[in-house]
Amino acid sequence: MIQFTNVSKTFRRTPVLDDITLQIRANHRVALVGSNGAGKTTLIRCLLGEYVFDGSVTLDGKDVRAKRTEILKRVGFVPQLPPPLKMPVGQLMSFAAGVCNSDVNKMYAVANDLGLDADAFRKQPFVKLSGGQKQKLLIAIALGRECRLLVMDEPAANLDPDARHVLFKLLAKKQQDTAMIISSHRLDEVAALVNRVIELDQGHVVLDDHVADAANMDSVLECQLSLYQANSAFAETIREWGFKDTQEGKIWQGLVSGPDRLRFLGVLSRYTGLLKGIHLEEPPNHQVAINES
Repeated sequence: MIQFTNVSKTFRRTPVLDDITLQIRANHRVALVGSNGAGKTTLIRCLLGEYVFDGSVTLDGKDVRAKRTEILKRVGFVPQLPPPLKMPVGQLMSFAAGVCNSDVNKMYAVANDLGLDADAFRKQPFVKLSGGQKQKLLIAIALGRECRLLVMDEPAANLDPDARHVLFKLLAKKQQDTAMIISSHRLDEVAALVNRVIELDQGHVVLDDHVADAANMDSVLECQLSLYQANSAFAETIREWGFKDTQEGKIWQGLVSGPDRLRFLGVLSRYTGLLKGIHLEEPPNHQVAINES
């Protein structure tokens, strides 16, 4: 589906990508990882046809530079940094839907599932939205359309736990027939979402490994945490995950998305001395409701 062949890119005589050859198929969910400056963003920009480069990149056999307008209609893109658009939200949604010949109502429906009433912000400039609102809107635009490829840079970074649940469920619906490239500087943030890991370092591919594809992307775990004693810092942190205090700050209960379990356990590791017990279990037939229209 996607073919990178001998792709190289330099900026001011400094090599950023060096002779990269990769093939990504429709059912591949790729974690593109590496430190800052490794070349992740440059590789994505080449795939989106934004840069002139040596070598070739094709999507379904079509050159991404020569057929850029046609190809971008089939690509959903969620950047890490939202663009500083002054365009009103309603106009942005209509424009995005028109570019890819999609139903704008599906984009509004996805935004609503993520917890954002985009219609209420229709006349407000995009740049005036909060970071989380911008992220939800960009995800709605990307996932509320038919696409062959999803390219996402830290897609869940600014989302609340409920919105993360919905995002993972939406991705699960697309995982069989849509290629996904999820860029991150930390593998544990995206490990449960992917079945392939590509690591870049100084413009080279230093790891390309297929991993077990057994994770249920839309699973949700019931969690109970018990503490030796109540702690205000822990309480503030765990409330951000939607947990509720059930016993004077010593017992907390909530839900954690299956793909978020490593990230969640990483957060808990800061409070190891406080934790008396952790119980995580996937309840039978748990469903996160999303709009099917």
